[in-house]
Formats: sequence, structure tokens, C-alpha cells
Amino acid sequence: MVGSCNILLRSIEVIHAYCFLCVLQARVIFEKGTKVEYMKVDELAGVWCEWTEMEIRHENYDDALKLMRRATAAPSRKAAYHDKSEPVQNRLYKNLKLWSMYADLEESFGTFKSTKAVYDRIIDLRIATPQIIINYGMFLEENQYFEEAFKAYEKGIGLFKWPNVYDIWNTYLTKFMERYGGKKLERTRDLFEQCLEDCPAKFTKTLYLLYAKLEEKYGLSRHAVAVYDRATKAVLPEEQYEMFNIYIKRVAEVYGVTQTRPIYEKAVEVLPDNEAREMCIRFADLERKLGEIDRARAVYAHCSQMCDPRVTATFWQVWKDFEIKHGNEDTVREMLRIKRSIQAKFNTQVNFMSAQMIAVEGAAKPNQGAIDDMQLLEQRAQALAAEAEADKPKLKKDILFVRGDTEAKREAVAEATRAANPAEINIDDDEDEDSDEEVDEVNVEQKSIPSEVFGSIKADKDD
Repeated sequence: MVGSCNILLRSIEVIHAYCFLCVLQARVIFEKGTKVEYMKVDELAGVWCEWTEMEIRHENYDDALKLMRRATAAPSRKAAYHDKSEPVQNRLYKNLKLWSMYADLEESFGTFKSTKAVYDRIIDLRIATPQIIINYGMFLEENQYFEEAFKAYEKGIGLFKWPNVYDIWNTYLTKFMERYGGKKLERTRDLFEQCLEDCPAKFTKTLYLLYAKLEEKYGLSRHAVAVYDRATKAVLPEEQYEMFNIYIKRVAEVYGVTQTRPIYEKAVEVLPDNEAREMCIRFADLERKLGEIDRARAVYAHCSQMCDPRVTATFWQVWKDFEIKHGNEDTVREMLRIKRSIQAKFNTQVNFMSAQMIAVEGAAKPNQGAIDDMQLLEQRAQALAAEAEADKPKLKKDILFVRGDTEAKREAVAEATRAANPAEINIDDDEDEDSDEEVDEVNVEQKSIPSEVFGSIKADKDD
């Protein structure tokens, strides 16, 4: 048994010795490989990285760090990275792949000071990427060097332009808010204004929402509303509808739903027809819930100008249901009249385009039915005009209209007003005596106001 153990130990020692010899031979081969003149710098950097990984596999961490220091050391004669007239050995000190591996090794096996020196050297060489800047800032933050981390982010912002700097700005602002909150509010605002100054519309949505969140949590409500208003103008056109919805929701929560009316009106003016139509329906529904039936009807009438009955049947059905529930016969008739006129307007536009196409075809092919087609279009237009005329409300015969064009008509009206009225009530001096009598009390019905009107300000129970 003892002999078997001794044999096993000797075998292990032989294997270690063989591996050590293999490592020595590998080092000699790698050393020769670093002297070869390669076509590209990345090829030489790959040799150094493979050599370093071999040392790490054999747990020779100090040797791996020494290799990285050798590889990234500045040569006696510096050269531009893309200068192909120089050998790759003189351009290796600017290879990003090599520096990235060096920074990872220093974070894992080095000290804080040595790691910080590596990152600073990368920034000084101006070969850093946004991800390296973010890694550097997070490394400093993990070691409780917060101001140093913010300085690193600012250095990265100075190196890059939009859109590459977006990730750095987003990380910087988020970390700064988490660190200081409302303690350095003015400084945070300055950072947001600096960020949004040249920010493309593609990236403004996230930044504006973050800015508004800061004002809601630590600043003033009116500042947050101003930020939302700016965001509706700065974002991409396809993001405006969503931004308006967020804007309306936040204003309703803070100030109450009645303060959202100007926002709805602005959204209807700015948004495309499809989204403006949805906004109008929501606006009218809000007015209906508040009891403003006339306002809701006016919103529907305004929205109808952009609603072709052949395409937007849903809108007209919504308006019809509204009039059936809250209107009367006259309002329904008026709605139908507007629908006819809008349909005639859109048909006229289509007919005009069709007439132009027919005219072009007629010019290309004369005397082939162009005149008949024009007559057909004219008949359709006359039929639509007749339908619109039929929908007009009929006047009652008993109503006397006063016109001021001739003096004779004025006299006739005056004579008619002087005619005796059998239902006339004579008011004499007894009115004063009856005025002293007791007046019956009138019961006034009270109705509670919806709580959404007050927003974050809750009404008292006595109110």
C-alpha cells in the first residue's frame, strides 16, 4: 500500500515537471511570436492575449499582469495606430482589445490604484468606448469613490458625441439622482439641461421622463408640467401621442381633470388625424362625465371635420350614441346634417381627383367617353347636394322673422306687435300688496362633484 502511494506521488511530480517544461517551452514560443511582423495589429494583440490566458490557466497571475504591462508599454518611437508604414509593434500600445483585458486583470488581481491608472491611461490615449467609461464609473462607485465616478462620466461625455454618448448620459444622470436625490437639485437640473441641449429627438423621450420624475419627486409640480410640455414638442412624431397621454395623466393627478382641457386642445392641433380623432373622443367623454354636454357636442363637431363617414364609421356611431343619450330630435338632426355635409366634402375631393385623372386620360385618348364620365360625376354631386338640402331643419309657419331691409316690413312688424293679446296679464298696483305674502320654499337638488376634478387636492367633508 505504501509503495503504491509513493509511486502515485512520483507520477504527480513527473507530470508537474513535464507541465512546467511545457510552460517554459510555450513561453519561448510566445516570445518569438511577439517579434514577428504581422499584417494587422490585432494579430499581434491576439498573441499577447493568448500568452496571458495561458499564465492565468496555470494561476500565474503576477506573470499575467507583467505581460500586460509589457504589451501596453509605449514604444520608443510612437506611431499612429492606422499608419501601415510602421511595424505593428510600434502601434500595439493603442490596441483596445489589449487594454480591455489589462483593465479586467487589474480589477480582478490588482489594486485600486493600479486599476484606476489603467482606466485613466485608456482615456488619455482616447481609445475608450462608452462601455469602458461606464465600467470605469461603476468600478469607482463600488469602491465608494462617487465624485471620481462622476468625473469619469464627464470625461467620457467630452470624448463622444450623439448618439454614442447616450448610454453615458443615461447612466450618469441615473446614478447622480440615486446618490444625491434632492440635495443638489440645481446641479442636477443643469446636467439635464446640458444633456438635452443637443440631444436628437430619438433619445429625448427617456431623458425627459427622467427629468420630469426628478421634478415630481424633489422639485415643483409646475416645473414637472413644464418638462412634460417641452417633451411633447421634442420627441419623435410617432411618440407624441404616448407623451400626451402621460402628460394628461400626470396633470389630472396633480391639478385635477379640468386642467387637462388645454392639453387636449393642443394635442388635437398637433397630432395626425388618426391620433387626433382618438384624442377628441377622449376629450368629449371627459366633458360628458363633467356634465358639460354642450362642450362635448362642440368637440364632436370639431372632430367631424377630419372624419370621412366611409372610413371612420366608429366615430359617427359614438357621436350618434351620445346624441341619443343626451340630446334631442334637433341635435340628432343637426348631427346627421353635419355628417351629410362632411361626406359631400370628401366626395367632392375624390371627385375632383377623379376628374383630373379622367382629364389626363381624355387628353391621352380623346373622344372615348370622357364627356359621359364628367356628366356622371356632376349628377352625383347634385344628388349629394339635394340630400344635404333635405336634411336642413324645416322652419315653423308661426315663427315671424324680422328683416331690416325695407321700412314697410318694419311697420308691419310694429303693427303686429301692437295687436291685442288675449292672454296678456294685467299688472296693477295690487302687485305691491301681494309681494309681502310668504313665498314657498324651493327645494334645490344638490349633486356631488366628482373627486377627479380636485386632483391631489381632496375636498373636505363639509364642502
